[in-house]
Amino acid sequence: MNIRETKRIVIKVGTSTLTHSTGRLNLRRIEHLTRVLSGLKNMDKEIILVSSGAVGVGMAKLDMAARPKETREKQAAAAVGQCELMGIYGRLFAEYGYKVAQILMTKDVLDHAERERNVSGTIDTLLSYGAIPIFNENDPVSSYELEFGDNDTLSAVVSVVSRADVLIILSDIDGLYDADPRTNDEARLIRTVREITPEIEEMAGGAGSGLGTGGMATKISAARIATEAGVDVIITNGDHPDVLYDIFEGKLAGTRFLGKE
Repeated sequence: MNIRETKRIVIKVGTSTLTHSTGRLNLRRIEHLTRVLSGLKNMDKEIILVSSGAVGVGMAKLDMAARPKETREKQAAAAVGQCELMGIYGRLFAEYGYKVAQILMTKDVLDHAERERNVSGTIDTLLSYGAIPIFNENDPVSSYELEFGDNDTLSAVVSVVSRADVLIILSDIDGLYDADPRTNDEARLIRTVREITPEIEEMAGGAGSGLGTGGMATKISAARIATEAGVDVIITNGDHPDVLYDIFEGKLAGTRFLGKE
């Protein structure tokens, strides 16, 4: 699919993109992100946002010095942080004339046909009203993403349920490399993946940042879910949200995984 022609876009933004190392929100970046997403809306794109960051924000609100290790403490931080995060998104998008909607979901929605239909219908209705659905894992109920995925898996599920054209995962790395770029200066960025093979999976490894939980392995797993359903996936660095404009102008950015036809 020509990326310029894509209409329905799921964008996943991770904890490391949204927060400073202190755990507090990187307000400059989140303001920049909302401005770019609003610009894409102005281009008649349908934007669905999957946002991490609730635990990091909650940590700051609860004066936690470090990311908690106990699941129930992570869930408490997420419950506090989610309120703050949605309030910030609501205020920032309102400056550009757009409404937001919060949807808390668990990744097992694909296992329940009625739930899948309900979520799909809600997304379609919200988009028809011009709203921006903002998804997060229902952390106080489910601990999966807290422990393993930093919403990578959830973003893939959302892309399938919403029948998206493309899923863009904004991370703290430029994409998939053939070696670890942090330790190998000759590591090469892979631009296109036509099939997720065992060799591709072997290239993914290592943990994410101290605030998030997702590494490249969870992103490859998410890409598998989405591409199996025919959704293209792009993994790219979210430090500069303008990269989204580059993508939809057809410029090379990150690694693109081609959805199955």
